Parts: sequence; C-alpha cells; structure tokens
Amino acid sequence: MPEGVTAGITLLANRYEIGDVIGRGGMATVHVGNDTRLGRKVAVKLLKPSLANDPSFRIRFRQEAQAAARMAHPTIVRVYDAGEETVAEHSGAEVQVPYIVMEYVEGRALSDIVADGPIAPDEAIRITEGILTALEYSHRAGVVHRDIKPANVMVTNTGQVKVMDFGIARAITDTSATVAQTTSILGTASYFSPEQARGETVDARTDIYSTGVVLFELLTGRPPFVGDSPVAVAYQHVSEQPVAPSTISADVSPALDAVTLHALVKDRTRRFQNAAEFRTDLQQAAQGKVPTSTRKLAQNAANDASTMLFGVNPRTTSNPAVAFRELDDDTAEHRPQRTQNRPPVAWIWLGIILTVAVIVGVGFFVANLQPGKAPVSSSVSVPNVVGATWDSAKSDLDKRDLSPVEVGENSDSVPKDTVIRTEPGSGTNVARNQSIRVVVSLGPEQVAVPDTAGQTQDAAQQALEAAGLQVGAINTDYSPDVPEGTVMSSDPGSATQLAKGSVVNLTVSNGKVQLPNVTQQPFQTANATLAQLGLTVQPAPAYSCTGGTVLQQSAPAGDVAQGSTIVLTYCAASAQKPTQQPSAPATGAPASGSSGL
Repeated sequence: MPEGVTAGITLLANRYEIGDVIGRGGMATVHVGNDTRLGRKVAVKLLKPSLANDPSFRIRFRQEAQAAARMAHPTIVRVYDAGEETVAEHSGAEVQVPYIVMEYVEGRALSDIVADGPIAPDEAIRITEGILTALEYSHRAGVVHRDIKPANVMVTNTGQVKVMDFGIARAITDTSATVAQTTSILGTASYFSPEQARGETVDARTDIYSTGVVLFELLTGRPPFVGDSPVAVAYQHVSEQPVAPSTISADVSPALDAVTLHALVKDRTRRFQNAAEFRTDLQQAAQGKVPTSTRKLAQNAANDASTMLFGVNPRTTSNPAVAFRELDDDTAEHRPQRTQNRPPVAWIWLGIILTVAVIVGVGFFVANLQPGKAPVSSSVSVPNVVGATWDSAKSDLDKRDLSPVEVGENSDSVPKDTVIRTEPGSGTNVARNQSIRVVVSLGPEQVAVPDTAGQTQDAAQQALEAAGLQVGAINTDYSPDVPEGTVMSSDPGSATQLAKGSVVNLTVSNGKVQLPNVTQQPFQTANATLAQLGLTVQPAPAYSCTGGTVLQQSAPAGDVAQGSTIVLTYCAASAQKPTQQPSAPATGAPASGSSGL
C-alpha cells in the first residue's frame, strides 16, 4: 500500500487510533491500534485502496467480514470491525481504504518461527492440531479459509495457536480482482492446493491440503515444492508427488511421514476429508501408532490393477511408496525394499491365468442363468440423500431395502429438517435391511439470553460467553442510580431464545445524568425535576426579586456525575423584606405563603 495513504491515517471511523506498523504484505499493512471507545489494543489491517474500486469487492468484503466476525473460538483471531475509510493522498486525491479491526495477539507469526529452521515433530504436531481445531470450527460454520499459510497463523507467548484472515481470500477471488492481486493476498503459490492451481471450485479439503503443506514445512524447514516462479510451483502441486519429510529430516517417523503425505494427496476425494480426521491421525502418529485411515490409503494404492499384475504403481513415486510400505509394521521399522526392476515371469503368467479364470467363471454363471431372472445381490449401495428432507430420504432408503433411523443433530450451517449425512455414508455397500442412521439438522442450538442487568461489564461478558453467545456492541447510557460500568440492559433482552453463537449487545451505565436547564422555572418545579435525577438541590434565595422563579443554577446544562449537588438561586422576596432571612426547608423548597415576610 502506498506510504502516502497510510501516513495520512491517524484515526479510523472516529474510533480507532492508528499506531506503528507491525506487519506488511503485498496487499495490506497491519498497524497496532487503540479502540478509543472500549479502551483496548487492537490490530488494524489496511488493505490496498485499489481493491475498493470494485463495487462487488466491497459487497463481498463486508459479507465475509461479517461471517468472520461471527466466529468466536480460542484458536481464531477475532474480527471486531471492518469497513472503508475515505482518506486523501499527498496528491490531494481521495481514495477508499478498506480496513479490518482484529484482536491484537501478543506473540510471533508462524512464518517467523519456521524461518529459524525445522521444529521438533512433537511441537509441529501440536501447532498443526491447533490449526485443524480452528478449521474444524470454521468449516462447521460454513467458512472456508482458502489461504492457510504460516503468515496467517500466530503463536502467542503462552503457546496458543491462533489462525487469522478468515474470509479475506474469498472476498478477493470471488470478485474481479486481478490475478496479480489474488496472488499477492494469497501469498506465494507454495501453499496452493491442486484444485486452486487449476482454478477449480474449492471447498474445505483445500484447507486440509494447505495445512499439510504447513506441516511439511514445520517438519523440514521448507515447503514440499519450490521453484523459480509461482507458476512453476503451482505446476508441481498439480503434477508432481512430494518426497517423504523423513528424507529431509531424519527426526520424522514413518507414521508422521504417511500422515503428511495423506494430507498432500492430489485427488481431494482421497486425502483427509475433514479437519477432525486429519487431527485424529496426527494424534495417533504422535503416539507411535499407525493411523487406520492412512493404512487404508496405502492398501488402496497397493490394490491398483497395475500393481497386482506388474508390481508397479505409476501413481506414486519412490519416496511415498516407501513411506506407505513402512506402515505395515507397527514398530515403524524399515523393511528391505525390492531392488529388481520387474517381477518374475511366473508372477506375470499367474496373473494372466487368474484373470482368464475369473472371466470364464463369470461367463459360465451368466450362461446358466434362468431366462427372465436376474441375480439378487445380498448388498446394496447407500444412496446420497444429503440435503434432502427426512421424508424424502426415508423413501429413497426404503426403496433400497434399507432401514432408515432418524437422528437429530444441531447444525449452524445446514437448514433445519435437512439431512446432514448418513452413517454409513453414501456409496457404501451394506447388507440389505441394514439400519442406516440419517442425521437430520435441528438447526442452530438455541440458548436463552442470561439476565445481565446489575452486573459489571466483565461479569456480563463472561455470562454471555458461558451461555454460548457473543458480545456485540457495548453502548453507554445515562442513569440516576445505576453505578458506572454496570449493565443496564441487553438487546435482545434476558430469557430470549437465540441460536448459539448469536450476538447480544449491552447497554452500560456511564455514571452520569443529563442536567437540564431549569432557570426561569418555579423553584418547586425545578427542585422536583432534579430530585428525579437523583441530584441534591441546595437552595439559595435571592431577596432582590419576587415570584419564586429560579434565576440561575450552579452547573450548566449537560453531563454531571450521579448524585451531584446543584445550587439553585431563586427569587424569594415578597412585599417587604423580612427582618430575618428564613431558612430553607429540608426538601429544598422555598418558604410558602407570606409568613415571616
């Protein structure tokens, strides 16, 4: 971003003070900031003004910022605010600068940590688990990051992993931003998934691949693919197999090798399908166990037709094959590898004979079938009913001679009464009449807004977060009796049923009242008005005039502290001046009638 633009910004949205630069990238500059309204330190990311020239970007940017702001999780950097600010360049031209206000994290970017070299496998696993935990939460909320890389991961001073910049990549790539801009904001091509490199539609499995690249880099100190240009690196993601991490770092176990390579499978239908599955295999590898899903992947590769007939699988290179073969031994000891270039001739002939025998057997079976009758299979494939209603799903399963069982589950992303998944999943061959669990969405989990009136602001925030709700705007208001910093009300109000994760706004007392102008009013009226505001009235009679009208008040109209004392000077003279000044009554009202005058 041009320095001339950022240099002209000192206050955003009349709220955020802009401080020193703490990070810089191709598409944005990050500053430390101060939220003057809430008195907290924040991080402010200022994006390039050229992005704001596209109206579709501004719409997408706001939508994605709102989606990111709804996510509240310890492993995700919170987004507090976003918008565009009009600023003037040195040339005098006005430009729109998109900005994002985020949680300020005390710690180091993972890119700075890995720049020092490989880290211990146990620590690499711990950090990757933190990233996967954040992704599992965001994917359940329907948000795909699309730009997982070390620069977007923070590690706090206490070791907590936090992922940031959710939704920003989508805001860029879903609009008419140029390829150069997209590449800048997504970082280098080192973390692209194959489907991203091919320009295909991406889903949550893209984040899984990018996380596998990050894990590879943590273990080895470099990404799996390097090249002279981003295009060369992207081509390798599409067409070349990565080497096993242990060929670069001897500290990496065969099990961890295989988990990393499983995450980096080119075909997204064969890599880990979700963050939870990836994290489970990582935990098993950390314990020295062979992950079940990774062993299954190795077996599937071994069962390739070309492998059975010729002993060679052209889909893998030597290093991944070595890593997968080592998984057959739970002790992770290396087995001796075959060194001959081709299998014995006897094995080739055996394969041919077996193939011919199978063909002859099938032909004999078909030839002896009775006319008009077809064989009845003992198994059936589970149909894909995801996204259908329960009634529709039940009908489809009944037609397949399966027994559907409805199971309710809360979901933040799947509409109510819609099928989330089946267990076993679609495409699985099962026995006829087998029970199939059909998981149907109950919609977002509903929780009641707790009663926070009378609590301190901190206590109210804790109560809302404990109930699974998020704290939204914190507004202040006047009150004659509610102490400063104490919650007066919430919006929505207490006991309101909301979807878990919804935002609740709070109104907090500012410890002040608004003093009105009571001059030219009868003293008794002015006294009653100030008493209702909880203010103490000190009468000051003036005998130079008559009528009981208030001449002046000791404080001008405006904000005053609760319980303040206000001196009211009022006309107290009558037909003749008294020989002795009457004392004011306890209530502050002037002496009535003409007695004593």
